[in-house]
Amino acid sequence: MNLRFIETFLWIVRLGSFSAAAEKLNATQASISNRIATLERELGVQLFDRESRNVTLTPVGRAAVPKAEEIIRAANEFREAIASPTTLKGTVSIGTIDSIVHSFLPHLFERVQERYPGIAIDLNVDTSLNVAREITDRKIDLALIMGPVPDPALINLELGTYRCVWVANPKYGLHGRRLSFEDLCGYPIFAFSKGSAPHHGLLKQFRDEGLDPPTISNSNSLATIMRLASDGLGIAPLPRVILDEHLASGKLVQLDVFPAFKPLTFHAVYPDHPDNLLPSIIAVMAAEVSLSMADA
Repeated sequence: MNLRFIETFLWIVRLGSFSAAAEKLNATQASISNRIATLERELGVQLFDRESRNVTLTPVGRAAVPKAEEIIRAANEFREAIASPTTLKGTVSIGTIDSIVHSFLPHLFERVQERYPGIAIDLNVDTSLNVAREITDRKIDLALIMGPVPDPALINLELGTYRCVWVANPKYGLHGRRLSFEDLCGYPIFAFSKGSAPHHGLLKQFRDEGLDPPTISNSNSLATIMRLASDGLGIAPLPRVILDEHLASGKLVQLDVFPAFKPLTFHAVYPDHPDNLLPSIIAVMAAEVSLSMADA
C-alpha cells in the first residue's frame, strides 16, 4: 500500500477538498483523484461520498482517519529515528513576527541548517494576528508568534517570555531618573502594530494609571521603530534582547519607567497532525533556542 496515497487521503480530510490537497501537495487535482481511486480499489471500499457537493467522508472513511493517522505518524517517527538528518528533504512554511526575527530566529535557522541541510524554510513575516489566521487556516506549517492560538487542533508550545524596556535618544534627557506614565505623555511614542496584544497592553497601562492614552504611532517593524527612536523622533518600548548594539553605541538609552512594560510571551504553534513531524521538530528547536535567550 502506497504511503503517499494514505497521506493524500488525510490531507483531503484536513483541508476539506481535493483541490486544496492538490495545491498543498503540489499535484494536479486529477492526480489526487487518481490516488484516492487507487486506494479505494486496493481497500475495496469507498472513502468519500462522491454524490455530495462538498467533500464528505463515508462511514468507512471516517473510521479510516485515525488508523491512517497512526500509519503516517509511525512512518514519520521511523524515518526520524533511523534516517540520517542529511537525507531529509522538503520545505517547511513558517510564519513569524518581527520581534522574533530580531531576537532568536537567526540562531534557530543556524541550528536547523546544521541538523537538516536538506530542509528549506519558506518564511513570511507579518503580525501575530495575521500569522495566527494562517496557521488556523492551515496555510502554513508552523507559526512563531505571540500566542497562544485557541484551537483544539493546534499545539501551542511556549517559547519563553522576553522583557521589554523603554528607550529613547539621549537628547531627551530622560535617563537616570524614575519616570511615570504621566511623564511619557509629553513625548511622541512608537509602539507595536495596532491591534496587537502589546499595543492593547500599552493602552491599558495608561488607563490603569488614570491617563488618557496619548497619540501612539504604530509599526510591525521593530527595525523601523528602533531607527525612529535612535534618530530622536520619539520614545519606544522594545524587547531588551534586541537592543545591545543600539545601547552600546549610545544611540539609545534605557529609561526607568514604572510600571514596567508588559513582557512578551512567544509560542510555536502547529497542527496536531501525524504528517507534521518536521514542523514539530523545528518547534522544539525554537523552544530550546528561545528559552536560552529569554530574560523574563
